[in-house]
Amino acid sequence: MPSPPDHQTSTNASSGPLSGFRIVEFAGIGPGPFACMMLADMGAEVVTLDRPGARKNPKLAAARGRKVVEIDLKNKDALTHALDLLACADALVEGFRPGVMERLGLGPDLVLARNPRLVYGRMTGWGQDGPLAQAAGHDINYISLTGALAAIGPTERPVPPLNLVGDFGGGALYLVVGVLAALLEAQRSGKGQVVDAAMCDGAASLMSMFYDFAAIGRWIEGRESNFLDGGAHFYGVYQCACGNFISIGSIEPQFYALLRQLAGLSDDAAFDAQMECEAWPSLKQKLAEVFATKTRDEWCAIMEGTDVCFAPVLTIAEAPMHPHMAARKTFVKRHGVTQPAPAPRFSRTPSTVREPEKAELAEMLSAWKRR
Repeated sequence: MPSPPDHQTSTNASSGPLSGFRIVEFAGIGPGPFACMMLADMGAEVVTLDRPGARKNPKLAAARGRKVVEIDLKNKDALTHALDLLACADALVEGFRPGVMERLGLGPDLVLARNPRLVYGRMTGWGQDGPLAQAAGHDINYISLTGALAAIGPTERPVPPLNLVGDFGGGALYLVVGVLAALLEAQRSGKGQVVDAAMCDGAASLMSMFYDFAAIGRWIEGRESNFLDGGAHFYGVYQCACGNFISIGSIEPQFYALLRQLAGLSDDAAFDAQMECEAWPSLKQKLAEVFATKTRDEWCAIMEGTDVCFAPVLTIAEAPMHPHMAARKTFVKRHGVTQPAPAPRFSRTPSTVREPEKAELAEMLSAWKRR
């Protein structure tokens, strides 16, 4: 299998659709840096204000595309310079607990007074207000309150879906959408605003379809009881003879018919009861026995690329070398480290992977004031 292409950096000039936008990021962890990585990939000039002596690994994806300025925000002169930089910015992104930026003298009222067009992006778990606003938490806690975690995993217990649903799906991506929407609106109105991106809000929003299912009686409380949570035999993961796994999502009748055909089950009348949930456990067991007769590679040769809605379950090491991922250059190598390439893709103003650079605050302020 081919390996991911090496990323070659000849220039740090941006070409993405956000080229020309200036964003100040207050260094943090998790969803904030991921959101700013996306904005930087799309061409924004992101200046990260980090504490003196902070040592971030420049090889990692979350670090790419930034100009990093070390600054002690408790120093009054440094704080003044930071405010001057924000006066020239289009957006700010911070991920502290509610009230921290206000205590630093960088709260939205003060900053927006200096720069009325600024979009002030705030990333938290619980949001800027509410009974839990000041409580510590992590992704697993935020998705617990939304109904998401309770719906994921085997019957016996919920299983955390990594930290994709809260931190990155409900957090970073909603922050990016909010900041971009507010930037568009600011171009029309000339006025900025605060974007309150709470991971619990975003994770709840991601659950919209399942709340709709519940409203129309198509959702049963209890894991592995529904057609998208592992309950249905035609939408799930199966182990192969080699010990590896494959996934199928043969929901539509024509896809289900092809699954039956390629799995040698067309003549088994029991599989006619596709949507009868009472039959799912026995059909799942039958299908498990079928998939256990061949290796993952053998099932790929039979089903991959067909309308079964099939894919091998790949590890992090395997995924970048899959022919489809390699053909689309979905992963790149930087400094010998494999990481996902920018997404989504733009036909005229492509995103670019840019290297992080150290910068001085005075230099950045001078450059931004000239524009």
